[in-house]
Amino acid sequence: MTTINKKEVQKISELADEWWDAKGKFKPLHVFNPIRIKYILDKCTSHFKLDKKEDKPLKSLNILDIGCGGGLVSEPMSRLGAKVTGIDASSRNIEIAKIHSKKSGLNIKYLNTSPEKKEINEKFDVVLNLEVVEHVENLDLFLKSTSELLRKDGIMFIATINRTFESYIKAIIGAEYILRWLPIGTHDWQKFLKPEEIQQRFKNINLNKLNLDGLKFNILTNSWSLSSDCSVNYIIVAQKI
Repeated sequence: MTTINKKEVQKISELADEWWDAKGKFKPLHVFNPIRIKYILDKCTSHFKLDKKEDKPLKSLNILDIGCGGGLVSEPMSRLGAKVTGIDASSRNIEIAKIHSKKSGLNIKYLNTSPEKKEINEKFDVVLNLEVVEHVENLDLFLKSTSELLRKDGIMFIATINRTFESYIKAIIGAEYILRWLPIGTHDWQKFLKPEEIQQRFKNINLNKLNLDGLKFNILTNSWSLSSDCSVNYIIVAQKI
């Protein structure tokens, strides 16, 4: 069995050369990145009782970034001191990520694989599943495989888009067809997941929800912020028990 959706991988692979172009096809992710990085840093330092004021506060953590793309999150995690492994089903994404991390002078381990292939023989303090679950096949296998890579008491971040009428208007009609922030067809609304659809699977894979937060975009300031509104973008933090 596999979690790889070849059609989804192909779509992203065709855009791989633009990962680090802040004004290109991945501009929305570059705008999104600051709030994601701050959220991960805040939750990690709180959970593992680390000093956020240190120069490299995550230096004691081993982090796995699943669906890492060109390394937009892997690189900031590495700069914050973490030992980072990034994996992606697209060989082109991994190629781009390796080139950019080398230019940036960062020591990040990148692998062209997916979690169910059992090619990684270590456990991680933190597993990042950011904007990836809506693109995979066999969600149960994907979550089970990623949970197995998390050490006891470690935490997993799952960020995705809710399946609501509002998300269809904003994430599909607005972002793809009107504002053209994303190529048309980037997302399939039917593959969006409600928070409870993810959380109900936790009991079978030894995960316990710690946090559920919404992420909201302000079109006037071109910035993201945390919100209690999970109707479009949201992020779940879960602990391995």
